[in-house]
Amino acid sequence: MTQPTNATTTTTGAMHRRTFLASTALAGAALLWRPDDSLRAQAARPKRGGHLKLGIDGAAATDSLDPATYTATYLQTVGYQWGNCLVEVDEKVEARPELATAWEANADATVWVFKLRRGVTFHNGKEMTAADVVYSLHHHLGEKSQSGAKGYLEVVKSVRASDTYEVTFELHGPYADLPYVLSDYHLLIVPDGSDFRSPIGTGPYVIRVFEPGVRTLAERNPNYWKEGRGWADSVETLALNDLTARTSALQTGAVHFVNRLDPKTVHLLARASNVAILDVPSAGHYTFVMRCDTPPFDNNDLRLALKWGIDRHDLVDKILRGYGRVGNDHPIPEFDPFFHAALPQRQYDPERAAFHFKKSGHSGAITLHIADAAFTGAVDAAQLYKEHLAKAGIALDIVRVPNDGYWSDVWMKKPFCGSYWGGRPTADLMLSVAYRSDAPWNESFWKRPEFDRLLDQARGELDDSKRRALYAECQRMIWEDGGEIVPMFNNFLFGAAKNVTGMVPVPVLTGLRAAEQLYFADL
Repeated sequence: MTQPTNATTTTTGAMHRRTFLASTALAGAALLWRPDDSLRAQAARPKRGGHLKLGIDGAAATDSLDPATYTATYLQTVGYQWGNCLVEVDEKVEARPELATAWEANADATVWVFKLRRGVTFHNGKEMTAADVVYSLHHHLGEKSQSGAKGYLEVVKSVRASDTYEVTFELHGPYADLPYVLSDYHLLIVPDGSDFRSPIGTGPYVIRVFEPGVRTLAERNPNYWKEGRGWADSVETLALNDLTARTSALQTGAVHFVNRLDPKTVHLLARASNVAILDVPSAGHYTFVMRCDTPPFDNNDLRLALKWGIDRHDLVDKILRGYGRVGNDHPIPEFDPFFHAALPQRQYDPERAAFHFKKSGHSGAITLHIADAAFTGAVDAAQLYKEHLAKAGIALDIVRVPNDGYWSDVWMKKPFCGSYWGGRPTADLMLSVAYRSDAPWNESFWKRPEFDRLLDQARGELDDSKRRALYAECQRMIWEDGGEIVPMFNNFLFGAAKNVTGMVPVPVLTGLRAAEQLYFADL
């Protein structure tokens, strides 16, 4: 049995690094989700049963159950129905054991050993062992991998089964955030040698029907190992990309739970006698993305013109209706311990926008491809943005495209479009997945080798003050010439039937584990 030398980091419970959330973001959460008074006593004693129906956006006819391909909310939600990770992130953004029971690192955090939970069985009855974990993770490693988690795992030199219920990671350099990496929704564990396109997991539900872009039907795993999770007899996840369709389905009782409600109408929906609302401040953010490898967005003056030409407060007021806060053209939320608080907040400045636009040498309109699939209210946000830019003498042509196929045909294809991110539990994870030069989801195609070097240096720095300075410089570089316009951080708004409760308000990747948490309070 291999053990790291000079072990200094050990956990059997939570990885306590981000308790700051308890007194910041979550302290302001408007937890409006409550069962009726008559149901509260019963809700304290959940019972198993019922057919739970979810209405989730982000689905496409090209969807695959292979977790390496997950890019949007629908499949991420389905993934956590059939599978588990080694680690789970809780409502305080702390890393807690899931399929792992404990982990420890050597003195410089270059070798990590994870102990595995014994007695956990896959849906086919096979017991999970270290060989399964190694097989699952290798799917996301290597030059040929197209996984969305590839960027996270580049720090891993090797992963091996050091015992039947023990996995050892050797890293290329020090890395304090490895447990958080292993909570990523791509890194679900399947049996050694199995087909990732028809996954067999350890999760609360077994997939019975998968109709890409339409629905997924799953039945409760009778041998689920996690205490207090997986309450419904079955879960049906409907692909409802259209906001109006999602809202209507909730109001009529066609579904019990929906994501991404419209901030403009949520106050009206809250008046309905059969609907409850959950409002969760989050690390999620909405963006307008410019491809830095494609004219005219390969010119930083043009990018700066579009950044100075957006009225962030106007968008927060009219699109988020106060359910969020202004962004500053980088993805790190203000409650993250490595947030660069000294970075100047970019304000709406039409004159400065006009200056940079003229300096760029570009003439003519800028074209933006958009659909509400990008984020809730994206089309309306584009119209407001057009008005903002007009005051700087910049014309914006809006090309409205269908919601269906947006993530396959527009995102990372068109040179200027909308996008959204659910946030990540650490600064390193967020920067690695979307801003590193070779990241699969570097949606702006921004490549700056100096940034990559700083990011590598920061992830290996174990002194928090030095690490904070490195991440601050990373944020400054993105702010200075990156291809992302980040005008606002959004709260997550969910709706549920009044007799359904139990979702944990995690402020990153919020709601993805709803299926295993929700239960009917009136059974």
